[in-house]
Amino acid sequence: MLGEFIGGFVGLAVIVIIVVVLLADTLFVVKQQHAVIIERLGRFNKIVGSGLHAKIPFIDRKAATVSLRTMKNGFDIDAKTEDNVTIGLEVSAQYHVSYEMGAGPADSGVYKSYYMLQQPVAQMRDFITDALRSSIPVYTLDEVFAKKDDIAQDVNATVSEQMAAYGFTLVSTLITRIALPAEVEDSMNQINAAQRTKAAAQDLAEADRIRRVTEARAEAEAMEKAGEGIANQRKAIAVGIKDSLESIQETGVSNNEANLLFMYTQWTEMMTEFARTGKSSTVVLPSNFKESASMFEQMVAAAETNDAGNVPPAPVKKD
Repeated sequence: MLGEFIGGFVGLAVIVIIVVVLLADTLFVVKQQHAVIIERLGRFNKIVGSGLHAKIPFIDRKAATVSLRTMKNGFDIDAKTEDNVTIGLEVSAQYHVSYEMGAGPADSGVYKSYYMLQQPVAQMRDFITDALRSSIPVYTLDEVFAKKDDIAQDVNATVSEQMAAYGFTLVSTLITRIALPAEVEDSMNQINAAQRTKAAAQDLAEADRIRRVTEARAEAEAMEKAGEGIANQRKAIAVGIKDSLESIQETGVSNNEANLLFMYTQWTEMMTEFARTGKSSTVVLPSNFKESASMFEQMVAAAETNDAGNVPPAPVKKD
């Protein structure tokens, strides 16, 4: 009895193991953004997407699991510009397996990416390298820096058509860095520095010109205003002199005597101001004070004459 029980248990265990193995080989799960190619007896059978699937054990097999996510690949290439400068380019390519299903499974991007190209990444790199080395020689070094995005877009459009036949979609091609020979980089830096120095010198010269013109205009306006002030001052002085002379002449003094008196008054005022402030360092004195003294005496005599003329006659005594 014990032997039969043991034999039955072993047989059941073997059956369970076989069932588990068959189920493990039959059922499988495909992850999100992935596709699995199923082959039956060595030939393509179908393509299944994400989720739980089943296949015939020992007859069907998972030939490949293809990722549908966008991938990135970077590489370096050398190219020569139109002006014979060899530059190094760092290129970054983003791509993914085409999502198009086509008329049948054999026309889908998953099928082409697996069956039509042995090394798709290496082939894409060769296509991009060839396109860049064909495009760069028509541009000068400065144009490569200025138009690198346009060059990358043209290369991307060209290579996209080529890779589409193999089930790949080239999302973008970017030129991330342009490396120059050390001597060329130094020369460009020197040229740039010289241009900036020239621009700075021109700006400084223009600023100095503007400053000089502004100062000249300000000085001209100041001189104009000063001239107007002097003219007005002289006009006021002339009016004052005229009024003073008229007032003096009303006393009966002659024109010549009035002028001398006015000059004498001006001179005394000047000396009074000099004595009061004491700030002047030069004093101009007449060489002969006789004229001033005689002028003063004549003024006094004129005043006495005027007073004498206004004295009423003495009364006449009557006997």
